[in-house]
Amino acid sequence: MRTKTLKKNKVHVVTLGCSKNLYDSEVLMGQLKANAFEVEHETDPDDAAVVVINTCGFVEDAKKESIDMILRFAEAKREGRVEKVVVTGCLSERYKDDLVKEFPEVDSFFGTRDLPTLLKSLGADYKHELVGERLLTTPRHFAYFKISEGCDRPCSFCAIPLMRGKHVSVPIGELVAEAKRLAAAGTRELLLIAQDSTYYGLDLYGKRRLADLLEALSDVEGIGWIRLHYAFPTGFPLDALDVMRERPNVCKYLDMPLQHVSDRMLASMRRGTTKAKTEELVAEIRARVPGIALRTTLIAGYPGETRKDHEEMLAWVEKSRFDRLGIFEYSHEENTRAFALKDDVPAKEKKRRAQAVMALQQGISREINERKVGKNFKVLIDRKEGSQFVGRTEQDSPEVDNEVFVDAKKHYLRVGDFADLRVTAASEYDLTAEPA
Repeated sequence: MRTKTLKKNKVHVVTLGCSKNLYDSEVLMGQLKANAFEVEHETDPDDAAVVVINTCGFVEDAKKESIDMILRFAEAKREGRVEKVVVTGCLSERYKDDLVKEFPEVDSFFGTRDLPTLLKSLGADYKHELVGERLLTTPRHFAYFKISEGCDRPCSFCAIPLMRGKHVSVPIGELVAEAKRLAAAGTRELLLIAQDSTYYGLDLYGKRRLADLLEALSDVEGIGWIRLHYAFPTGFPLDALDVMRERPNVCKYLDMPLQHVSDRMLASMRRGTTKAKTEELVAEIRARVPGIALRTTLIAGYPGETRKDHEEMLAWVEKSRFDRLGIFEYSHEENTRAFALKDDVPAKEKKRRAQAVMALQQGISREINERKVGKNFKVLIDRKEGSQFVGRTEQDSPEVDNEVFVDAKKHYLRVGDFADLRVTAASEYDLTAEPA
């Protein structure tokens, strides 16, 4: 039973999945606010008439999380605690017909490119003059910054092109204008995101222009860090590394998902590269940008992966000494090329292999961190948590990488500021520091 009056013009937005989804939710909320709606994000809704769930459909676990969230608010609607439930995002794009049948309580389903129609369903107008503007959900001092949408790569395991479409770059001028607005509002770090950031510009300009984009953004006054995520290794634009080396506000940091190293696996995954080429690229990146922090992502248990392939991956991780590393257990996704292959690695074995890689990386991360003790680093202070300030170095992205802890009882730092800190202690994934 409803116990209080719901606000007709209040919308509660729930975001699931990656930073690209978060960016989309921020754009949605910016449009709603411009239409005089009251908006809240991922709080406990108690008086919002409308709930919008921005779903993820990337892998099985993400799909389950999205389904569970839809179930939660379908129940809330039946109980009168919300009036309208709207589902958008990747899961809705990919499985709309099935979801419509499964969840009659949901008022409407929209895909990843249906923002104007979604707004219209809520009685709001899509305001073209707001392109590039949004309502930040992150602390104002850093912002995810989407430079393109979609992907043209043929990776066999990936369903993203089914949900996000072909690659579409945002023009440099629009991105610079957005960066200037963010900087004026207090943003100090831009986290560049895309399905494939290294493809940037090909569709608009006929050539890769990531380096030009980095230069243009680094000229924006007030932006202290620009961080590059989701670089594809094949056809990597090496001139972007020269900008990274020469411009002090372009972080010496690169997130480049490599997925595997076995030639058998790379060929089946349709990655367009080999082990030898991958190792050459990693060496070239490190040579061009001394001190760069490399983050990568791998897949465990891809169809046909043998123990030998897994052991080759382990040996390569040991040799490569990545600063940051994550690993997914392979998810067998419909309508991908890999779906035609037999998903022949048992779930327990996938988990075991992933855990073996992470156990190895844990030791590597500890060794790398221990070498930082006694050294000074520029740190961006993200928040105060209990009796500690928490920040990140140039080598760390929010949510996924290391953090730096400073005793707030002894030292005062300001959230959103850069601080010069000396590392006093290190663990596998975090550092302890004090003002230098």
